[in-house]
Amino acid sequence: MCWYIAGMSLSIATEFRRPSYHHGDLRQALLLAAKQLLAEAGIENLSLRKLAERAGVSRTAPYHHFSDKNGLLCAIAAQGFRRRHQDAIDNFDNPATSQQEKFEEYICGYVRFAASHPEEYELMFGRSIWKQKNSTQELRDVAYPCFQHQVDMVRSWQDAGLLAGDNALRTSQVIWGAVHGIAKLFIDGIYTDAAQIEEISLCAVKLFIQKPA
Repeated sequence: MCWYIAGMSLSIATEFRRPSYHHGDLRQALLLAAKQLLAEAGIENLSLRKLAERAGVSRTAPYHHFSDKNGLLCAIAAQGFRRRHQDAIDNFDNPATSQQEKFEEYICGYVRFAASHPEEYELMFGRSIWKQKNSTQELRDVAYPCFQHQVDMVRSWQDAGLLAGDNALRTSQVIWGAVHGIAKLFIDGIYTDAAQIEEISLCAVKLFIQKPA
């Protein structure tokens, strides 16, 4: 009887030590813990079981928010797209900056984001989701508007005479390919000096800006 009571007391004490989350808070806490695990061990070593252990919740708790590992990865990527999209909107809608300054910040900000969040960036634009056609509806709902906003910005810069060309989609794809390549060179350790991000990005800007006739 004493052993039983002691066991019950220990169990209760353990439960009290577990973090307490509201439903919405738990999803955000799990995503934060997942990004930490990604940074430490990479995509291959991330699992819902390890995530539950890191967050201090039961093994079944993550399944209330993510159907499987792919669902978790897509949710992390969706978070990244939301942040990147909002940054691009804030920059483009800033009335205090010129069209050229907006373009410069778009290019520099893109590479800075990728270099600062390499694991998240790899999920957003890497093969683990898109090539396998594993994107969730949540991810598509935030990724596609982000892509479209890039095209809309390029069209605006073309209309203003800053960028050459009359096909905003193709021009956007070329610019995106260039900045993605720069970003990957930093992420993969080919370029190792993060202090050069601004200089290299601005060099790309100069290559794309149309010279006045």
